[in-house]
Amino acid sequence: MENSTVYLNISMTYVLFTVTPLDELEDTYSIDLHDDNDDNKKTSDMFHIISIVIYSVAFLLGTIGNGLVIYFTTFRMKRTVNVVWFLNLAIADFIFTFFLPFSIAYTALGFHWPLGKFMCKLNSTIISINLYASIFLLTVISIDRCTSVMFPVWCQNHRTPRVASFAALAVWILAFLFSSPVFIFRDTTIYNNLIVCFTKFHEDQNVADSIHKGMIIIRLTFAFIIPFSLIILCYAIIMFRIQRNRMNTSGKPFKIILVVIISFFICWFPFHVFSFLELSKMYPGNDHLNDVTRIGSPLTTSLAYINSCINPVLYVFMGRDFKTKLRKSFRSVLEKAFMEESVPASFRSKTRSTFDSEEV
Repeated sequence: MENSTVYLNISMTYVLFTVTPLDELEDTYSIDLHDDNDDNKKTSDMFHIISIVIYSVAFLLGTIGNGLVIYFTTFRMKRTVNVVWFLNLAIADFIFTFFLPFSIAYTALGFHWPLGKFMCKLNSTIISINLYASIFLLTVISIDRCTSVMFPVWCQNHRTPRVASFAALAVWILAFLFSSPVFIFRDTTIYNNLIVCFTKFHEDQNVADSIHKGMIIIRLTFAFIIPFSLIILCYAIIMFRIQRNRMNTSGKPFKIILVVIISFFICWFPFHVFSFLELSKMYPGNDHLNDVTRIGSPLTTSLAYINSCINPVLYVFMGRDFKTKLRKSFRSVLEKAFMEESVPASFRSKTRSTFDSEEV
């Protein structure tokens, strides 16, 4: 490395966009190349172990749980709008958890990446795609719920699985576009006889810092502020409409989607906070804040990773009579969880709702 004073973030777990080095939701605590402090090393090693354990649990639960959701929604259930939404959420989480063993191995090997530059780029890009695809899908789902409540007649004629599939495709295209910088800037280099996977924005540190700031602002804006503002707006409109028309709020999809969104917020909000604090590393005199981000970032990243395996669990726990459902097939659980909800009689008197016309 030409500039030895630069922080080299080489872990495969956090920062989507760090200074000259690391990128991606990856263990975003930066490691000073010349930091030989024993206490810092012990702290780092402890968080590495914790990260490996959490990633392993996320891999096992995520691949199995999301794999089952994908199987049943694809081959065993009738295609409805709700099924399309949950299928795509499961695909995003499954792809992410499927690639987790690479991050686990990278961390376990002391941040040695023997798989080459392309896999370094791909593994980091998958993390970013999961983030963007998940939040964009949740935003589209919220807009869909709001539209269904506000314009039931229009939805009766236009809210179809085909339209939902095109919307999901648009979400994936946007996720790929927003994640393309990760693939472009990710690189490998040799340091202390190790091949490390890191982010190299530019040879000039000032240019690299500017790109870094821009990437963090873009991610914070388009992967958090705008989507969650739209989600909150949609559900505020829904609740206002429900109260005004005394609509039924006990529909299963409504509750499940709301819980999935809340869990996503809880898992990802701390990550976005600490990734924003990552900007402090560009300025001198922020040693205390640097210590906070170095310790907190791995934990918030691990929490974010847990979100990729929690949705299948929520689908089951949110069902009625959970103990009874456990004795039934997984397909039965999903069918009842994703069933299109009915609109109250006051609305059916005006038009037959889309929800009534679709059955899983």
